[in-house]
Amino acid sequence: MTYVATENYIKCKYMDCVEVCPVDCFYQGENVVVVNPTARIDCGVCEPECPADAIKPHSDDGWETWLELNTQFSVQWPNVTGKRKPAADATDYDRNAPANSAHTF
Repeated sequence: MTYVATENYIKCKYMDCVEVCPVDCFYQGENVVVVNPTARIDCGVCEPECPADAIKPHSDDGWETWLELNTQFSVQWPNVTGKRKPAADATDYDRNAPANSAHTF
């Protein structure tokens, strides 16, 4: 099963999931981190480590767009392999915050 980073990862960058990834399949843009779905080994270790609950199986309904975005940006952005300091406003964008359709990559 392939996993993708979803809207909850916008501006969060907690990156606990990045730190545990055995194949370094995370890529960092300015406002979000994405998963390269073709590089994954489908171990799923990152999903429970994500404090923002942003990593989801792409087989769940409605995740097709996120699969496309993760695939597109993971080949454009630099690879990130370790945990870094989260964005200053990360808590404003976590899963408990109201949805905001204005979020962009």
